[in-house]
Amino acid sequence: MIPSRNTPARDLLDFYAETGVDALLEESPVDRFAAIEQAAPIARAPRPAAPSANLDSVVRAAPATPPAPDEAVMQARSAAKNAKTLDELRTILANFEGCALKPTASQLVFADGNPEARLMLVGEAPGRDEDIEGLPFVGRSGKLLDRMLTAIGLDRSSVYIANIVPWRPPGNRTPTPQESQICLPFILRQIELADPDILVCLGGPSAQTLLGIKEGITKTRGRWFSFETGKREIRAMPTFHPAFLLRSPLQKRFAWRDFLAIKKALDHR
Repeated sequence: MIPSRNTPARDLLDFYAETGVDALLEESPVDRFAAIEQAAPIARAPRPAAPSANLDSVVRAAPATPPAPDEAVMQARSAAKNAKTLDELRTILANFEGCALKPTASQLVFADGNPEARLMLVGEAPGRDEDIEGLPFVGRSGKLLDRMLTAIGLDRSSVYIANIVPWRPPGNRTPTPQESQICLPFILRQIELADPDILVCLGGPSAQTLLGIKEGITKTRGRWFSFETGKREIRAMPTFHPAFLLRSPLQKRFAWRDFLAIKKALDHR
């Protein structure tokens, strides 16, 4: 006989249903897998073979654990010193595993232009377009930079362009100070090997990293500083990054003054 809704048993069943209990369990456990195995035995995977003599090659193929930041900086300094030419530096940098940005970037963005040019421009890090093409300053900011160079009678064949960090940070974010310090030995060696007469730091981060200044770009732009390569001093000037000028077009008049001063310095050499 089915209990009426007024009985305690029915109330208890309704309570179970409302709380999600919808299956009956027996007092003793039942091995459901045993019945399945009896009907069709499960094929078990074979026991792995004993390690072979090629284990060392397998270990070498495994990705290496990135070094600690301090160790990565030391490795970068040692590696950069070994470069005798810019081509050697590019190869060394391409094989360097100490920067966490490398695995997330599409490729190395080393430099563009004429490495024998008297004028070298250094930005902060590549963006999306640069990451795709493998060249610095090829996006919207790069096109603006080209127009700024054309305005003083220069183009990419008469300048050398690079970045402090040669790999694109994810999402075009700003490189961390740690990432910049790890890559710093390479750009310092790159400047030393290119040996320009004038160095232009595009943006505050570039100026602060290369020139060691603490003030912001609005206070330092247009001023001459001295950059020491270890062999000689190079005249250096910070100016606005083209990406900043795209966001703040009213500041272009100050960048124009800076580029006129750069042209004057080149003409008087």
